[in-house]
Amino acid sequence: MLTCIKMEEITEKIAIPEGISCKYESRIFICKNNSAETSRRINLPSISIEIKDNEIIFNSKKSTKNERKVINTQIKHIENMFSGLSKKFFYKLEACNVHFPMSVKIEGGKLAISNFLGEKVPRYAKILPDVDVQIKGPVITVESANKEAAGQTAANIEKATVIRKRDKRIFQDGIYITQKPGDKK
Repeated sequence: MLTCIKMEEITEKIAIPEGISCKYESRIFICKNNSAETSRRINLPSISIEIKDNEIIFNSKKSTKNERKVINTQIKHIENMFSGLSKKFFYKLEACNVHFPMSVKIEGGKLAISNFLGEKVPRYAKILPDVDVQIKGPVITVESANKEAAGQTAANIEKATVIRKRDKRIFQDGIYITQKPGDKK
């Protein structure tokens, strides 16, 4: 049994908000605001991308369902870039220690967690580039214009304090995400 794949030309447009300038060169899409800049690699060989008259135009001559999905995904990524340039993505984490007082500090591009559950060797969490991490007591804030970088840094910090081979009901020490972008608190 043969199935017919329906191919048609599609064109999708996104309006560029005021105050943001964009350019697309050698498969890298760069957006700039007064103070911030984000970039994303977009490698879509069968889809053409143009910037004209404050609009981003995605065009595909013979598109299938999968190409339509890819275009819509890239549109959402670009919209996240725009919202990150206007208002940074913010994560809030809290350090909870019941058994041993842990200390948290920034060393270069890593977050060092010392004395976690009485361990002699500190644990480290990678901080991605263009991400601001601040520590104020037990509260750690992660802020960036890039949504993926901010989320991955927050996840790295949370994952660095995962407890293995112990009862999680008793050992509730760790660093946990308490607020994500879009949460109303």
